Amino acid sequence: MNRSDEGAPAAEAQRRVEVWLSALERRALGQVTFSELARSIRALSAWYVEKRDRLGSAQVFGGAGKRAAFASYYGPLHFLLVRSLIGALPPFDTRPQRIVDLGCGTGVAGAALSLAFAPPVDIVAGDASPWPVKEAGWTLATLGLSCRVRCMDVLQVPLGGKGTSIVAAFCVNELGDTARSRLLTRLQHAIADGAHVLIVEPIARSPLPWWDVWAEALATCGASAQEWRWPAVLPDWLIRLDRAAHLHHDTLTCRSLSV
Repeated sequence: MNRSDEGAPAAEAQRRVEVWLSALERRALGQVTFSELARSIRALSAWYVEKRDRLGSAQVFGGAGKRAAFASYYGPLHFLLVRSLIGALPPFDTRPQRIVDLGCGTGVAGAALSLAFAPPVDIVAGDASPWPVKEAGWTLATLGLSCRVRCMDVLQVPLGGKGTSIVAAFCVNELGDTARSRLLTRLQHAIADGAHVLIVEPIARSPLPWWDVWAEALATCGASAQEWRWPAVLPDWLIRLDRAAHLHHDTLTCRSLSV
């Protein structure tokens, strides 16, 4: 096991995260004002609640305010959530040779998993939308991680088997029924070939009809389905944005399927 659970490796991982957060703040405030950023965060929050099945649409990334909000607020929140989840799951028996981040968004899920190891693991990431691909490249480079990021559909990203850790965070629910079913089959084959898989989705207010189907199908491959809640320990930048957007993240929550 090579996870950076303590000591110097963990300190180096945290240093990289702090550099990234500082760069995010400078970058966001170079694009929009703080009040514009807070308004955009509120708008995206409403979109998450009301139109979550269309989060992958271009409208989410339309305009500098929404892009800055997605990158500088939701990106770090998702990073912290996935990092907490990885810390709570059983440790890997062996260090993965590569991480595949499906529907990578701004790249934070793959980054959180990579930084759980010392040294960090190389990342292959893909997303169907051009802006997240560009943002993921910036995120991973700022964190000092080795990566290849490409604009491609989740069904086109090569998965691999033994030695591969696959993460799909906050993207499976955005797929259509046919694409989701095909992805499930691909993941089952990857697991049979020795890959690790981690699926992360929010604990939604409305039910996710596909979740139980996936949980049952992947249970035959050894997957466990769990729901998680942790007290939110946010960096200063996110605390300020949280207050300004009137969102008050006291806890971080998610559901996971993990093999």
